[in-house]
Amino acid sequence: MSSLDDLYRRVIMDHYQAPRNMGELEDADATIQLKNPTCGDQITLQMKVEDGKIKDAKFRGQGCSISMSSASMMTEAIKGLKVEEALDLADRFSKMMLGEDVNTDDFEDIEALQGVCKFPARIKCATLAWKAMEKGIKEHHCDHCDEDHHHE
Repeated sequence: MSSLDDLYRRVIMDHYQAPRNMGELEDADATIQLKNPTCGDQITLQMKVEDGKIKDAKFRGQGCSISMSSASMMTEAIKGLKVEEALDLADRFSKMMLGEDVNTDDFEDIEALQGVCKFPARIKCATLAWKAMEKGIKEHHCDHCDEDHHHE
């Protein structure tokens, strides 16, 4: 195992054992519940969006280390972003999960999930929180989102 794999594993376990932004938002204007029926992972994501920017995001849920650490990383990454930037981040994350080369300069801890693409059964675990975020933005805050930006 390379030292990079080891570092990535430690980053994932850190987010799993000490998740960032876990809890509830009192004044959320988007609440999205998603479940991965394959493995039982489930997440409830709440976001507060003002003036086209994600002011806050929190999640609750249960699942494997990959799904919960991904939710932790995602909520950290999207706070303060414009909704378009958050959707772009989600798009690049999905592409990374498919093994495509993407710009990861702004990924920070998210890059630790890169190795998940080698385990197809775990990709849905990693993308669950991201799909919840995309759904929340598209359903609650996106009058101008184009449909070709949507991917499954």
